[in-house]
Amino acid sequence: MSQQPSQSEPPGPERLADAFSVRDIDLTEAGVRYYGDPVADTTEVLRQVGPRFRQEGYRVRLRAESDEHVLVATERSLGVDGVPWTNVVLALATLVSTLYAGTRWYDLSVAADPGVLLRAWPFAAAVLGILAVHEFGHYALSRYHQVQASLPYFIPLPFNVIGTLGAVIKMQDNIPDRRALFDIGVAGPLAGLVATVAVTAVGVTLDPIRVSGGIITKLELGYPLLIRGIAAALGEPLAYSDPNLLPNPVVIGGWVGAFVTFLNLIPVGQLDGAHISRSLVGERMDAVQVVVPVLLFCLAGYLFMFEGGRGAPLWGFWGILAVVFARAGTATPLVEAPLGPRRRALGVLTLVLGALCFVPVPIAVSM
Repeated sequence: MSQQPSQSEPPGPERLADAFSVRDIDLTEAGVRYYGDPVADTTEVLRQVGPRFRQEGYRVRLRAESDEHVLVATERSLGVDGVPWTNVVLALATLVSTLYAGTRWYDLSVAADPGVLLRAWPFAAAVLGILAVHEFGHYALSRYHQVQASLPYFIPLPFNVIGTLGAVIKMQDNIPDRRALFDIGVAGPLAGLVATVAVTAVGVTLDPIRVSGGIITKLELGYPLLIRGIAAALGEPLAYSDPNLLPNPVVIGGWVGAFVTFLNLIPVGQLDGAHISRSLVGERMDAVQVVVPVLLFCLAGYLFMFEGGRGAPLWGFWGILAVVFARAGTATPLVEAPLGPRRRALGVLTLVLGALCFVPVPIAVSM
């Protein structure tokens, strides 16, 4: 059964007149469509009418259709209707792909014995556990602030040494204010960091793995300060003089968690870092999103010029993604009241912790 907000009649045209001039109304199964003309720009219209619709149990968006504007109000639902088959199928596919990736770190041959997939469960559990904790952090705070959001969508990446591109949730609602945007945005990275620290601490205490060769021995992982600090605190190594001796694959799961956390905290588009930064700096976020791609391209250029190109393609690609994400826009809360000092301090701390997950060359192939 899905949990519904308190539902009542949607606002009538007269209640929208100061923001949207209504010419016609169309009732649908999901809600109401108001045809007319905005009195102000799109953002201002949503800020004026959004809180009224939320109070009545609706989310709202403004669309342009066939040379006219439509204010679309849709009933909100905070629960899950039926079995979320897409989420389930993607989660199972990602489980299989991470198990297969894990067999490479454990030097197991799936071709010789498909049953060895199950022996790679510690790696898969480490990676999927961190991703799940991260995404359910977002989901829990979305429910707390009564913002409609999907369950996590895991993204499989077959035949790769990691096995996944991560996971996402979709916020399918108006964000009521900066506090809600901040809490939802910061919950994922902080929860994921806790899981990353725990997984890494366990991983470095486990026995290393001896491999016979192949692509895994040619991979050079750059460990960020967070991972190196945990290993140093526990007195455990991350590298060995024997090139065929590698850290336990659970450590690689911790590395994946740190890498994903840093990428998520890049402040552009709909990434977590953008939600946090938008909450902190408000509409000055536009300037931030101009600077970020420039910094990423500069990093790629530096690595190309002075580090033999190691890591340059990765950050060049992310520079392009940052431009695309920035053009797509970031979340805009309905109410722009600034954050209090505690949330501002927590936001800065989260971004600093994200910086501890950064390494210029996360992964490279040795010749």
